[in-house]
Amino acid sequence: MSSPVAEPAPAPAPAGATVPSLLAEPVLRINEAVRMGRIESAAAMAEQSIASASQTLGPEHPEVLQLRELAAYIAYLAGDAQRSFTLSMELARVRRRQEDARAVVNVQSAAAAWRAVRDPSQGLALGRELIGLWSELAVDGGPAAADTQQLEAARVRMDRLAERARVLADNPYARSPHAHGQ
Repeated sequence: MSSPVAEPAPAPAPAGATVPSLLAEPVLRINEAVRMGRIESAAAMAEQSIASASQTLGPEHPEVLQLRELAAYIAYLAGDAQRSFTLSMELARVRRRQEDARAVVNVQSAAAAWRAVRDPSQGLALGRELIGLWSELAVDGGPAAADTQQLEAARVRMDRLAERARVLADNPYARSPHAHGQ
C-alpha cells in the first residue's frame, strides 16, 4: 500500500497561531484530548467549538477556519477519511475564494485523506472532485502550479481506481480487504 509520493498527514492548526480568548480554552482542551488519544472526544469538542465560534465570529473567520482544519485532522486520526476529505476540500474552496495561498495545504490534506479511502468507486468520485479543485489552483498559479508531481500522482491513482472499479463491477467476488493497487 505504499505510494511513490510521500503522503503528508492533514495539517493541524498551525503551531503558535493567534487564537482569540474565546477559542483558546476549547483549542487547548481539544489538543489535550488528541494527545491523550481521546479522538472521539476531541472530534465532538471540535464540532461544538466550530458551531459556537461560527455563530460568534462567522464561519469563514480565520480562527474558525483553523478550528475546521483541526477537525479535519481529527477526522483523519479517527479513520474517517471521507469526513477529513470533505472538511479539507471545504476549507480549500473557502481559502481559494479568499485568495489565501493556504488553499493548497488544504488540498494536500484532502489528498492524504483521499489516499486512505479504500472503496474504488468512492475514491473515483472524491478523486474527480480533488483533481478538479487542485487543477484550478494550479491554473491560478502559486504553490500549486510550482509542484505538479502530487497532482500527477493523484491522476495515476485515479487510473488504478478506475481499473479496480471495473474489475469489481465485472466480478463482485474480487472485492478483498487486501486488494493492491490503491
